[in-house]
Amino acid sequence: MRTALVTGASSGIGEATAKALLAKGYRVLGTSRNPDRIARPIAGVEYLALDLEDDASIVACAEAAGAVDVLVNNAGESQNGPLEELPTDALQRLFQLNVLGQVRLTQLLVPGMRERGYGRIVFVGSMLASFPLAYRSSYVATKAAIKGFATAARGELAPFGVWLTTVEPGSINTGISERRTKYIAPDSPYRADFDTMLEVLDRNERGGIGADRVADTIVGAVEADKPRPLYAVGSRAPLVFTIRRLAPRVVVEEMIARAHGLHGPTTQARREP
Repeated sequence: MRTALVTGASSGIGEATAKALLAKGYRVLGTSRNPDRIARPIAGVEYLALDLEDDASIVACAEAAGAVDVLVNNAGESQNGPLEELPTDALQRLFQLNVLGQVRLTQLLVPGMRERGYGRIVFVGSMLASFPLAYRSSYVATKAAIKGFATAARGELAPFGVWLTTVEPGSINTGISERRTKYIAPDSPYRADFDTMLEVLDRNERGGIGADRVADTIVGAVEADKPRPLYAVGSRAPLVFTIRRLAPRVVVEEMIARAHGLHGPTTQARREP
């Protein structure tokens, strides 16, 4: 029986992935900041405490987990705001949660995988890393960063039987819109466009795919003999990635903006200071 560690397993994609791996016969360890407060604990999942902002907590989690064959880096934060108004402490927290904490946990578990000659590491990213959206720059940057770590490190670890991959979901109906952090001043000059983008984003997510679809994609990547660098699911992924490959970048930029009620940088009217 292989052991899988899923971070952020108390809800959403993490919860669905823990269930899916359990159904496949894995021993599943799920993390939460406060395991005792999980509203719907999954029978059969062993819960561990993990705070990705605290290095001591990350080390303790890795030690408690022991030998791990599969790591699904899922926990994190979704953040919104115009670049000009993002607080430094909020940016630092976001990068710690979405990037540095995940990398640290991975570093602690990789030696055991390498020594045993088997490992699967999945970073749960976002299609926004491939299709950046205005007022989501900080979140986009973190998801692009973890994809960069995973893609570059594949060449280091694959010879040892340890495969890294990124799964990029599109719009997902997991209630994440209610948990998003937002940073924008009441009198911000960006307010109207920000509100428009957020309204469309929330609507898209309410009509998005379920977490189970993403979990199935993650399990498929875990069980592949040689997982691909990138898996995308939802938001018409095959079509939009084909357009991204064939169309000029400014066309794709405009397409993404208009899909969220905005104009792209090259077509919007100049505003007076």
